[in-house]
Amino acid sequence: MSTRLQIAALIILLAICFAAAGIGSLATRPNIEGWYNTLPKPSWTPPNSVFGPVWTFLYFTMAVSAWLVWRKAGLSEAAVPLAVFVLQLALNALWSWLFFGNHNPGAAMIDIVLLWLAIFMMIIAFWKVTPAAGALLLPYLAWVTFAAALNFAILQRYPLVL
Repeated sequence: MSTRLQIAALIILLAICFAAAGIGSLATRPNIEGWYNTLPKPSWTPPNSVFGPVWTFLYFTMAVSAWLVWRKAGLSEAAVPLAVFVLQLALNALWSWLFFGNHNPGAAMIDIVLLWLAIFMMIIAFWKVTPAAGALLLPYLAWVTFAAALNFAILQRYPLVL
């Protein structure tokens, strides 16, 4: 496999991950200063300034992880793990639209549980191809676990809307 192809694939995967981030950001950014800041949140909620750098790191590691899987197994052999990768990206972007865009922590809670399961499945599938790719996703699973706990805590303080 040529170096040019490998670099192009990494750039494409980075673009896909950051496109998902951008789609989620379209719902998130306009609602942080207004709606989100008015929500009753637990004392352990991180400052808003933490989320951007954490998510930037996580989207980067998602792309590198998928790239490692593609590089090791090729597109046809890695079709199922990469399909799970795409699924979790879609669930990831959807969460922002449900939570921030629709102001609906209840629907977002359902989505984040599905997202957590998809990430877990992706870690297993990626790990089977190359352990390094699975290991790169562990911080993502940890952060989404934390985000699910935060979503749940907010849901407990916010009227249930499905």
